[in-house]
Amino acid sequence: MPLAVYILGLSVFALGTSEFMLSGLLPPIAQDMHVSIPRAGLLISAFAIGMVVGAPLLAVATLRLPRKTTLVALISLFGLGQVAGALAPNYAVLFASRVVSALACAGFWAVGAAVAIAMVPIGARARAMAVMIGGLSIANVLGVPAGAFLGEHLGWRSAFWAVAAASAIALAGVVTRIPHIPLPENRPRLKRELVIYRDRQVLLSVLITALAAGGVFCAFSYLAPLLTDVSGLDAGWVSAVLALFGIGALIGTYIGGRVADAHLFGVLLTGITASTVFLVALALLATHPAATITLTFLLGVSAFYTAPALNARMFNVAGAAPTLAGATTTAAFNLGNTGGPWLGGSVIDAGLGYASPAWAGAAMTALALATVAVALRLTRPGSRIVTRSSASEAPEHDAPDQQAPRERAMEQEPCA
Repeated sequence: MPLAVYILGLSVFALGTSEFMLSGLLPPIAQDMHVSIPRAGLLISAFAIGMVVGAPLLAVATLRLPRKTTLVALISLFGLGQVAGALAPNYAVLFASRVVSALACAGFWAVGAAVAIAMVPIGARARAMAVMIGGLSIANVLGVPAGAFLGEHLGWRSAFWAVAAASAIALAGVVTRIPHIPLPENRPRLKRELVIYRDRQVLLSVLITALAAGGVFCAFSYLAPLLTDVSGLDAGWVSAVLALFGIGALIGTYIGGRVADAHLFGVLLTGITASTVFLVALALLATHPAATITLTFLLGVSAFYTAPALNARMFNVAGAAPTLAGATTTAAFNLGNTGGPWLGGSVIDAGLGYASPAWAGAAMTALALATVAVALRLTRPGSRIVTRSSASEAPEHDAPDQQAPRERAMEQEPCA
């Protein structure tokens, strides 16, 4: 695995810490900004909205720009967004800073994923994405709990300053360690890349990713009040339980990255099924602290076990457009991260309690599982899969399917 892939994973640590640390900071932010916890939860959705919009927008805007220059600019903008959040005088400014940070984060993810995929063979795509997602997992192990700890002892603004410092370190790594990556001789053409959105498998992959991610983060976004108000744990437990979720995420990422290249659909089916079971159990057993803590760990394992497969699946079905494939995956994840917290806040506002987001999340993952079954059925001979060669040669009307032999063999295997 090229060193540059690990540097990208290190950079994702800073991005992921900012994206998810608010799960442990909602109570103090709500109190300081004089808003309700569900409204404070919209800051999570704000970041996700910025990711949804920013990923394809910045991918298109930077399609013909040098990759390294783009990464440097985006990580710099992200760091400035963290500084703005730390200095925010009111909720509106904080909300805006989250959107700006998310735009930069989305662009970095999209371009970084395309760079990582381009540097490895097709049989190592899930492993390359697992390295990048590993940065996200470590953010959940160290960054998010550290943010909650700083928020409890030094105020929530200190967590934003810490992420700004981490962004500066990531910037130094990108500048000094990411090599110059020349653009291909045939410059990317937007019209050619946009052809992927005519493919039903690409659209199904977007839906699966959004539902799978949204279901988990519907519950995870309101984990802090669930632990304190329903499970009866002290506030000091929040950072420790968040760290446990992150440890589970790291384990899940490692296992999923190793298995997904050979058994992609097997990982999707087993991982999403496990997430659904764990969410239902969390809703039923939330009043029992030991069960809540254990299920939080298991949810981290199952959610991130599927993440490399979700990423690799998109690059497999949209290989003709690697930049937009990365952007589309990022947008899909964050469609879930937008809808999940919004749905969780809605059921809380409806008076159903802090355990209700787990029920809502289970409904989303169950829909994701059904969509995986549809996608698997459509991968049989006669399905339409876009590949690098077929997309560039595809006519304007629908054409018979073209699928690489390795892709067909990998995606037709239904179980691990």
